[in-house]
Amino acid sequence: MPIRSRAHAGPLSSPVLWLAGYLAAWGVAVGYLAQKGGDWSFPIISLGVFGVALPGLALLLTRNARPAPIPVLRPGLELAAVLVFLTVYAVVFLGWGMGAVRHAAPPGREQELLVLAAKLAVHVLAPAALLALLGAQLRPLIRARANRPGFWPPLIVLGLIILALLCVVSPALKQIAGLHASAATLAWAAPAAFIWIALEAGLCEEFLFRAVLQTRLAAVLKSEVGAVVVGALLFALAHAPGLFLRGTPETDGYSTDVFQVVAFTIATLSPIALLFGTLWARTRSLLLIVLLHAAVDVLPNLAAFVRTWTG
Repeated sequence: MPIRSRAHAGPLSSPVLWLAGYLAAWGVAVGYLAQKGGDWSFPIISLGVFGVALPGLALLLTRNARPAPIPVLRPGLELAAVLVFLTVYAVVFLGWGMGAVRHAAPPGREQELLVLAAKLAVHVLAPAALLALLGAQLRPLIRARANRPGFWPPLIVLGLIILALLCVVSPALKQIAGLHASAATLAWAAPAAFIWIALEAGLCEEFLFRAVLQTRLAAVLKSEVGAVVVGALLFALAHAPGLFLRGTPETDGYSTDVFQVVAFTIATLSPIALLFGTLWARTRSLLLIVLLHAAVDVLPNLAAFVRTWTG
C-alpha cells in the first residue's frame, strides 16, 4: 500500500515542537542580522504578517477543506532525489545559470521569454521528469480543486488583503503612476502581467517547493506542520546561493558574508513560505497557491512588465 502524504502520529508529529524549532532558527537568523548591522525590522514584520497573521487566517478560511491525500510510493527515495535536485538547482541554476540565461539575450522581450522558458524547464519539467522516473504519480500534484471547499474563500480574502498591503507598503503604485500609461494600456497589461507572474514565479516555485518537496517531506516526517516548517526553511536556503553569487551591493540582503546572506533568506523569505505551505497542506490546490503567489508579486513587477511589452 502506498504511504500517504497526510500526517501520521509519531515522535516527530508534534506541531509545537516543529513551530518552536522554526522560531528558534528564525530567531538565530534575525539575531545574526542585527549583530552584523543588517535590517532586522523587516523580518519581524514579515513573520508577523506572512508567518502568523495570514496563515492563521488561512486556517480559518480552509476549515471546511477536505483535501484528498496524495500517494507517495517511496517517500525516502523520492525525498532524497528531490533534495539532491534542489542542491544542484540552488547552486548551479540560481547561483550561476540564471545569470547565464539573462546574458544570452539583451534586456527586453526576448530575454524575458528566455528566462520564462528556462524557469519552467528547471522548476516544473525537470522535477516532474525526475518523479516520473521514480514512478511517482504526478496528476494529484497539479489538480486545481477549484470546486472543492476551501478554495474560493482564501483566494478572495487573502488575495484582496495581499493586494491592499502592497498598495500601502510597496512603491509599486508610484512606479505605475510614473509610467503615465493610458487606461487602455493598463487594462490589458495588468491581467497579462498577472498571468505572466503566475507562470514565472507562482507555478515555478509552488510546484517545486510545495507540490513536489513539501508533499514528500510530509510523507517522510509524518507531520504536515513539520513539512511546512522544513519546506519553508529549505525554500529560503535555496535562494541563498543566487543572492551570494549573483547579488550586488544594491541587492537587498547581499553581503560578502555568506552567513549573513543565509540569515537574510531565512529571516525574510521563510515566513511567506509558511503561508503558501499552510495553504498547500490544507487544500492540496496548486492553482490556489499559484494565484496567491502571483498576487504577491504582480504589483511590484507591473511597471517593469509595462515597460518591457509596450516599449
